[in-house]
Amino acid sequence: HIQDPASQRLTWNKPPKSVLVIKKIRDASLLQPFKELCVYLTEENNMIVYVEKKVLEDPAIANDENFGPVKKKFCTFREDYDDISNQIDFIICLGGDGTLLYASSLFQGSVPPVMAFHLGSLGFLTPFNFENFQSQVTQVIEGNAALVLRSRLKVKVVKEHRERAAVPNGIEENGVVPASLEKEGGKQVMQYQVLNEVVVDRGPSSYLSNVDVFLNGHLITTVQGDGVIVSTPTGSTAYAAAAGASMIHPNVPAIMITPICPHSLSFRPIVVPAGVELKIMLSPDARNTAWVSFDGRKRQEICHGDSISITTSCYPLPSICFRDPVSDWFESLAECLHWNVRKKQNNFAVEEEE
Repeated sequence: HIQDPASQRLTWNKPPKSVLVIKKIRDASLLQPFKELCVYLTEENNMIVYVEKKVLEDPAIANDENFGPVKKKFCTFREDYDDISNQIDFIICLGGDGTLLYASSLFQGSVPPVMAFHLGSLGFLTPFNFENFQSQVTQVIEGNAALVLRSRLKVKVVKEHRERAAVPNGIEENGVVPASLEKEGGKQVMQYQVLNEVVVDRGPSSYLSNVDVFLNGHLITTVQGDGVIVSTPTGSTAYAAAAGASMIHPNVPAIMITPICPHSLSFRPIVVPAGVELKIMLSPDARNTAWVSFDGRKRQEICHGDSISITTSCYPLPSICFRDPVSDWFESLAECLHWNVRKKQNNFAVEEEE
């Protein structure tokens, strides 16, 4: 039987006790909603609130004496240093779509349900408005909400051992090596969970990129152009849509392959089943290296002999819906992307019969 997307519901085995609040950094307009939400969660619902340490370092929060008693109840963490994956019951995001991507990056395994409030610029993935946040948060705590399971990509990057290997962005600047960094047979192995897309591009080189794309071990094509995007259905409405791809509902189990400015008139975006394994490598005769990024982060260079393996992750991101998965998605298409907006054609004037 085909499952109805609207049938997925959020239910709790026991009442949730801890919540992670993610706030967009350097946005003064979010300070008041952030404070109101945290007061409501701690005082009205007696929740344990987790907040990233750098959020509380904002002078407007640090110097607010009225907010001090609430702030003392917070549990804090630092990205890349503290593991909170087993301590969070659900997540609340305040900001734009980037806050949801950031929440995904914090959980490399199972992800708690995410409730995203639209307080950013686009808001395609953030269906909730903040005006009635009390009643909406209460509904989630009580377990009365629809869910959409947004599939993620499990990505493994294998690099040949080199004396002066490129260090991925984010590792060098933080001074730590993430838990996903391993070594296999003298090779460097990194793993990522990606919500939107993996982008392979030509970087600063003036030459076309030449990368081979394999599907389940078979070479399917060589990309000659600016690069290629491998995206989830959630990511199909992001960079992939801007590059000319179709848009896929997040309930569809699929992976989309979209070329970036291909030097070919016949290279169209394709959709492949979610269960396949893709592998991307530099072509043996490629003139230059390539660069790869994961949801726009951890950008790093790919050289000859390196490989990027991509498959659908077994850890999706459960996103809490405002109404249901179908209504929310089409409303986002209309409100954010103005999908199929057009002045209507006039009808024929009916001539009065004499």
